[in-house]
Amino acid sequence: MIRRLIQLFLGLALYGLSIACVIRSGLGGNPWDVFHQGVSGHSGISIGNVIIMTGAAVLLLWVPIRQRPGIGTISNVFMIGIFADLGLWLLPQAATLPGAWTMLIAGILLNGIAGGAYIGAGLGPGPRDGLMTGLVKRTGGSIRVVRTGIELVVLAIGWMLGGTVGIGTVIYALVIGPIVHRTLPFFTIPENNPMPRLSSRSGISDLPLHSQE
Repeated sequence: MIRRLIQLFLGLALYGLSIACVIRSGLGGNPWDVFHQGVSGHSGISIGNVIIMTGAAVLLLWVPIRQRPGIGTISNVFMIGIFADLGLWLLPQAATLPGAWTMLIAGILLNGIAGGAYIGAGLGPGPRDGLMTGLVKRTGGSIRVVRTGIELVVLAIGWMLGGTVGIGTVIYALVIGPIVHRTLPFFTIPENNPMPRLSSRSGISDLPLHSQE
């Protein structure tokens, strides 16, 4: 359990920092972060706080689809937003195109590694991934269709609110799955002793990608 907690918290912290790195590249981020940017721009609330509030709101949607959060779920709601704001405070906006590409690539790679780490800890999915898998179970739809539908909606809303959509958005969509696919087995902690898991209820074993998520 000690290793699980360390891996969970470190993974979430690095995930938040990776979000900041991608945003500071100015080349576009994943759909949820485009949404967070758009809401932040219109509300004046920091991106990290928008991430926290969005995670809490999405968590409320777990109630009608009968999902149960774990310590990883609750930690996800708060830690990613806190460390995203910290990263945005530490990192300057990319001033050159090579610098922007470096930040984008580094951010996506770190995002995939961090996602594999916190998912592999096995202490519960993030609010957004839990919503996805819960809807899959309740509707009988495929993960691909449900996930794509959710992300297209939040991407469209974020873009209309002024969030940055760009080449980084496309690259993220294409490569984050393969990165997590390779990192997740390395970080997954085997179940050697009985302990509560969320896999049977929240579908964590079905997650093909990251999760802020």
